[in-house]
Amino acid sequence: MSSHNIQRLSEDIKREISAGIPELKDHRVAHGLVTVTRCELTGDMSYCKVYISCLGGNTQDAVECLKSASGFFKRRINSRIKMRKLPEFVFTADNSLDYYEKISGIIDTLPKKEDKFEN
Repeated sequence: MSSHNIQRLSEDIKREISAGIPELKDHRVAHGLVTVTRCELTGDMSYCKVYISCLGGNTQDAVECLKSASGFFKRRINSRIKMRKLPEFVFTADNSLDYYEKISGIIDTLPKKEDKFEN
């Protein structure tokens, strides 16, 4: 299967998982804003790595909740997206926001260089 089709399928899966998160009745997801940042589907469509970010809550709790609800997401995706083989979902925490905040803090602490050509 071409990489274009895999990218399109991974975006469809990302959209369906994102739309299904508010339907979960688990308290670990209800307290924070849980977002699917990206999905990576393998070439043979056996696995789909789903990156989760959580604002205002514990990301690891949200990941555990979504792992336990993977059957719900499989049924949801199977009814909306026609695929020959449904992938196994691997939910992982996406800590890129923390990394970006750390880098931004380091940049802010650097001394500012004065312009030589000020008028």
